[in-house]
Amino acid sequence: MVQKLDQKLPVANEYLLLSGGVREGVVDLDLDELNVYARGTDYDMDFTLLVPALKLHDRNQPVTLDMRHSALCHSWLSLRLFDEGTISKWKDCCTIVDHINGATNYFFSPTKVADWFHDSISIVLSEIQKKPQRGMPKVEKVEKNGTIISIILGVGSSRMLYDIVPVVSFKGWPAVAQSWLMENHFWDGKITEEEVISGFYLVPACSYKGKKDNEWRLSFARSEVQLKKCISSSLMQAYQACKAIIIKLLSRPKAISPYHLRSMMLWACDRLPANYLAQEDYAAHFLLGLIDDLQHCLVNKMCPNYFIPQCNMLEHLSEETVMLHARKLSSVRSDPAEHLRTAIEHVKAANRLTLELQRRGSTTSIPSPQSDGGDPNQPDDRLAKKLQQLVTENPGKSISVFINPDDVTRPHFRIDDKFF
Repeated sequence: MVQKLDQKLPVANEYLLLSGGVREGVVDLDLDELNVYARGTDYDMDFTLLVPALKLHDRNQPVTLDMRHSALCHSWLSLRLFDEGTISKWKDCCTIVDHINGATNYFFSPTKVADWFHDSISIVLSEIQKKPQRGMPKVEKVEKNGTIISIILGVGSSRMLYDIVPVVSFKGWPAVAQSWLMENHFWDGKITEEEVISGFYLVPACSYKGKKDNEWRLSFARSEVQLKKCISSSLMQAYQACKAIIIKLLSRPKAISPYHLRSMMLWACDRLPANYLAQEDYAAHFLLGLIDDLQHCLVNKMCPNYFIPQCNMLEHLSEETVMLHARKLSSVRSDPAEHLRTAIEHVKAANRLTLELQRRGSTTSIPSPQSDGGDPNQPDDRLAKKLQQLVTENPGKSISVFINPDDVTRPHFRIDDKFF
């Protein structure tokens, strides 16, 4: 429906659906301020949806980006890479730079694209609310957080939080990460290089000293989904446990995100023997190892990006912040079991709250506006359950959503190369 407003979005588009919200570091955005939502109170499931505003498909040669004005892992995007029709369509979402020779260069602006996207979604949702249709989800909340659009949808008795991110989608691989392909990696022989380098994104996120109206961040979310296939279940359990323990503990001042943890885990996979990483009962060992790796990164103020190692993701931190978090992490290392128990109790409390709110909701006699009719106390949860089932049953797989703009009531999914 957004595409049909002004035909800016590509007609044949592919949306990458990631399990977990931006707040959980599903993509490396480093947004300082995201509104606080509480699982159990505000939503039951959360996802990140990457929506390509532009697509550039060129698998034949490395993609060269304009990184002259930005920090490592970031880039400006000139529309000179695209045809005149695309430039004309997106002029109002660009910053304009006039050169001495009289030429005009249009740079795709992440902030202007996000503003346009939010305005377009607001128009679409307004139309939906004017003419509600049976079976359509109920829109409970829409908020713009920087360059992210957050929507909470009510589907039956479930509430689903979507952090929707407008991105630029590339097929192929960026030239700046080309040397990474020359190294030996833990995934060699397990998946093909073509699977790993099938594409990357520019996401609307600025570096700490960059120009927010022009600067995009390189994201390798699609590659990371593929690499997860090669990580043992014990190590993934340790990663989830470590994330649950430290993310809130180290949230103020903001320094460490789940993306830092993921990068350290990937580096550990490259560094450690494969037979050690394959041990099924070593989750506790791996948890301690991740905590130690994080402590080492903090003390040395060094955490290289996995795909672009020359980019140190902690170099902007102050010595005061580094030492504060290092001390906090030392307390975790002294008794990780106690911190893990606390994290588990928080999850149990959120689940109890969810069940209590659902129980209260089931006692009302007001029909659900998004149900398909019948008993009003039996709301239609099929979409929510189907989506959760797809994500749960396909860990580490690339899930994409395809929508026909002429019939938005019938989305379908692709999990790797299989369609549903």
